[in-house]
Amino acid sequence: MTELIEHADRWECVICGHEWPREAVAQAPETRVVKDAHGTVLADGDSVVLIKDLKLKGSSQVLKGGTKAKSIRLVDGDHEISCKMDGSAIGLKACFVKKA
Repeated sequence: MTELIEHADRWECVICGHEWPREAVAQAPETRVVKDAHGTVLADGDSVVLIKDLKLKGSSQVLKGGTKAKSIRLVDGDHEISCKMDGSAIGLKACFVKKA
């Protein structure tokens, strides 16, 4: 916007002279939408099921397709889901699960 004058604590419109505090212009934080392999929106506390076998990195263990995780938690980062499966805390990508 080129019609604004920026003051230390407020904005001012050049055209009409209206003034408002800087906090009012701050953008609301963007809500992140996480979808499972089938496009269903996931939320904290949902249960999910693996859609295929996944080998655990740095281990010889394999999580079998069909394994269920209850009470997931959505987190920022490459692996959007934090949960417990077979007694281990695991980070999963949403593309490998479906909502139960």
